[in-house]
Amino acid sequence: MIVLDTHIWVWWVHHDPQLTERLRELIQSHEDEGLGVSIFSCWEVAKLVELKKLILHCAIDEWLETALQYPGIQLLSLTPKIIVESTRLPGDFHRDPADQIIVATARVHDCALLTVDSRILKYPHVKLL
Repeated sequence: MIVLDTHIWVWWVHHDPQLTERLRELIQSHEDEGLGVSIFSCWEVAKLVELKKLILHCAIDEWLETALQYPGIQLLSLTPKIIVESTRLPGDFHRDPADQIIVATARVHDCALLTVDSRILKYPHVKLL
């Protein structure tokens, strides 16, 4: 399984041109083994909609229901282990709680994270694709 960062998941569902062919191929090549989406990504999408930073073609609850049924998607729970890991990330990681939770999720599940977030890409303590 790989873990999708929130923006990657949204771009994939929306067929957004920001999702490059390389990223699309990586997603498709991992569908059979699983595409993990943190429950915190669901919160992050809902928050972006609330703040009008993301416009959806339907209500957020409908969007989430549809997006979580995409091929290979596995919803990953927020566990106490992930919460604690997010507060103990080694090295110098930035303070965005959503990024901390998503990175901790990938680390706890021992999975690579698919992201284009430059702050995460520079972080050496998480597996990346």
